[in-house]
Amino acid sequence: MKDIKLVVVDDSPFSVTMISNILEESGFQVVGTANSMAEAVETVAKTKPDIVTMDITMPGGDGIECTKALHIVDPEVKVIIVSSMMDDEIIHCAKKAKIAGYVQKPVDATEITLMINRIMADEELFDELENLYYTAFKEAFTDTCNKFFKAVPEFTEEENKNDVQTSRGLSVVLGIIGKYGGRMILDMSSDTARNIATALLKQDSIPTEQMINVINEISNIVAGNACSWINKKNNLFGLRVAPPTAVYGDSITISKAELNTVTSVKAATTFGEIYMNVGFNRSEQNE
Repeated sequence: MKDIKLVVVDDSPFSVTMISNILEESGFQVVGTANSMAEAVETVAKTKPDIVTMDITMPGGDGIECTKALHIVDPEVKVIIVSSMMDDEIIHCAKKAKIAGYVQKPVDATEITLMINRIMADEELFDELENLYYTAFKEAFTDTCNKFFKAVPEFTEEENKNDVQTSRGLSVVLGIIGKYGGRMILDMSSDTARNIATALLKQDSIPTEQMINVINEISNIVAGNACSWINKKNNLFGLRVAPPTAVYGDSITISKAELNTVTSVKAATTFGEIYMNVGFNRSEQNE
């Protein structure tokens, strides 16, 4: 990765010095500093940094307004909000202003270094994820089946389509957050789901709610193991799995997600066919 140039913007000279020291000690190049919106615009125009760290409160305009002004000067510059204040309203406004990330004061060197590297590695990193994710989820699914059922599924009909799906009876949808947002779907017939739950719980009669809980947990294990494997390959991904959402019933439509890369596959198991769909979007999903 190329040398990364930064400008530090904060109305506090103390904070400017502290943040600049942390960045330089972490191997980054601080090419300028500013204490106000006007100084920030002038400094960015002159130094052409890759990233600007920005306080949220400053004279002459807040960090959001200053970011918008910087994007007029340089549309490609990335801005990280560095502030003691960090609430839902600030994050919402920051997303609308296309701010690349947020770090809360006092600044942790590891946290801000990881964020800067994630931002700068964007294109190469997404290409890496695109090459990794299907193998990771397929192997996690296989490993889960093998450990639970002592059987390996047979995969067929691999496709790269992002179409609207009609559920076969039970769909479990898990959101994935981190450097890139994504989604995993496991979909199966009601009979397949009940066969799996019956085998695992060793009970002949299982309530529908209990059956759904079993499939939710299996889905969570598959997605969690896959994301952990991907993170071990490159910790810049920082992937985590959101709680599962189950949809149960006949002829239920699964909405099409706005994803840049999608892979689906059918898995033949001893309990019936399971459909797996996984995809990711280039846009970041912040915590």
